[in-house]
Amino acid sequence: MLVTSKAILEASLQGYRNGKPFAIGAYNVNNMEQMQAIAKAARETNSPIIVQMSRGALKYAEDIYLRNIILAAVELNPDIPIAMHLDHGNSFETCKRAIDLGFTSVMIDGSLMEDSKTPSTFEYNVKVTSEVVKYAHDRGVSVEGELGTLGGIEDGVGSGKVHLTDPDEAAEFVERTGVDSLAISIGTSHGAHKFKGEAKIAFDIIEEVRKRLPDVYLVSHGSSSVPRELIDIINQYGGQLEHAAGVPLEMLQKAIACGINKINVDTDLRLAATAATRKYLAENPTKFDQRDYAGAAREAIVQEVITHMKAFGTAGHAQDVPAWDLPTMIKKYQGK
Repeated sequence: MLVTSKAILEASLQGYRNGKPFAIGAYNVNNMEQMQAIAKAARETNSPIIVQMSRGALKYAEDIYLRNIILAAVELNPDIPIAMHLDHGNSFETCKRAIDLGFTSVMIDGSLMEDSKTPSTFEYNVKVTSEVVKYAHDRGVSVEGELGTLGGIEDGVGSGKVHLTDPDEAAEFVERTGVDSLAISIGTSHGAHKFKGEAKIAFDIIEEVRKRLPDVYLVSHGSSSVPRELIDIINQYGGQLEHAAGVPLEMLQKAIACGINKINVDTDLRLAATAATRKYLAENPTKFDQRDYAGAAREAIVQEVITHMKAFGTAGHAQDVPAWDLPTMIKKYQGK
């Protein structure tokens, strides 16, 4: 079932309001095997999913290929709510292209300029986000904005500088733009090297933003856990990932209890696939059929996604998602 991210995140927000908080994992997709793995994990755990594509993924695989891979997953899994989301759109035109292709959700990252590296101003962010919201809502598409900047760089996105979200600015930003969800900077970082030393998350910022924005879905980017066991396997079989560190799942669970609704997961899936591929090829030196090692990587992603679905509390909530497709959301945004 193809729905908007607003539909899926509404289920999470209702869970929070009812004292049973859970978050939705937003899993990045670059190819068919990743989509198959995420869908299989969703079936096995009865979980709704947000499937997102970065501009890097769209360039690598071409947007029409990826769109149709996701639509195939929708067709094959009619009982699983799936939102098709653009991750880190850098301009109005990028978001418009995704919307016109049939994406049900887009993110406009106005916290950075169009180069996706230079921090923007608050007014620039408001302007470009408002333009995307108008175009998207007229077509029933959900919009995620971002306020504050994360550390780290991934897929060419990021300034490398951390600027935590100001709750006062967050309230003004949502009022002026009308975004459905807001990615807030709480101390996490993109990539596999998120912290130098002990991991820290600004839980007080989550709580304060949630208090001021009770109806807005809150998003945590840069939230992969970077499992130590995957790093060890990669390094055991020829990799050189030193000092990699992520956000412990226990900290993400606390963030969910504070009011986070959507958690982006990309690096962990890459690590799972890489670890499985390196291990398979090292242990099977005569194998050369791509289906063999790609299959091993796919199954590793399944298990990694299931781990996150259970940790985030998503498992078992597929039936809680309202059937808000694009035509339904057009009417809702129009107040009908």
